[in-house]
Parts: sequence; structure tokens; C-alpha cells
Amino acid sequence: MPLNICSGSHDPRARDLSNFTPFPFILDGITLASVEGFIQGIKRPVGDPMRELAFCSFGKEAKRLGRHAERKFVWWKDKKIVYGSREHHYLIERAIRAKFEQNPNAMKSLLATEGMILTHDLGYTESPHTSLPERVFCGILTRIRQEKLKERRN
Repeated sequence: MPLNICSGSHDPRARDLSNFTPFPFILDGITLASVEGFIQGIKRPVGDPMRELAFCSFGKEAKRLGRHAERKFVWWKDKKIVYGSREHHYLIERAIRAKFEQNPNAMKSLLATEGMILTHDLGYTESPHTSLPERVFCGILTRIRQEKLKERRN
């Protein structure tokens, strides 16, 4: 049975798994309001006021803040990372992991999807320039879920 991850879903598990949901977390000493805020904020170089605003945002507001960012690089700590690269996706995975590790309700929702296929279909064709392609996003969530379920059993 598939579960479509979407902030507007009627299923609370799907909403909790969405990057839009305001589940604050800390990554490398920086407080972030949501995974979406992180994803959009790192599109801006350090010192850009839109970066800090995105880090404090969630939902559609966070998404809007990254809309006009140049998509060649992302910046985290003192590092410039190629946009869309494996390193970029690994950085996003670290943020997603931090969200679940620091928010027990989000983790509970993720574990409650055991046996389900996770999808992220918003009803339109995914942009080739998206920060986090569906297969990468759903792969990250599935991997975290499998790891945590395995830990529970051991």
C-alpha cells in the first residue's frame, strides 16, 4: 500500500513526513525550523539574509524563499557544494535524519508506515532542477525507517 507524502494530505503520517512540516531540529549547531527551510536556505551563500530567513521558515513560505536562488551550488558551514550532487543529497539526508532523531512524533509517524511504499507525487511533473528528487527523498525515508525498525528488533 503506498503512502503519498504531502503536507496537504489527509493522512497525518504523510504530513509528518513532509519537509514542509514545522519540526525544528539542530544540525551542526544551527537551529532550523523545518527540512524545507534548510533545503531552501542552503541555496543562498552565507551572509545572504534570505538564507537566515529560510532557516526560520517552513511550508510554502520556506519554498518561496528559495524560488529565485541560483542553482549551481549550496553552502553549508564553510563549504561550497555542487547543487544536485551526491554530496548535496547526503547533506539533505543528514538534515532529514536530524529531524526524525530530534522529533519523536515525526519518528513515530515514520515507523507507523512500516510495510508501505513511500511516494511523493504532487500531481505534476517533477522539475529537473529540484533539490530533492522523489526517488532520493523516498529512498532516504525508507532507509531511515528500515534502520530504525531493525534497531528496535535487536
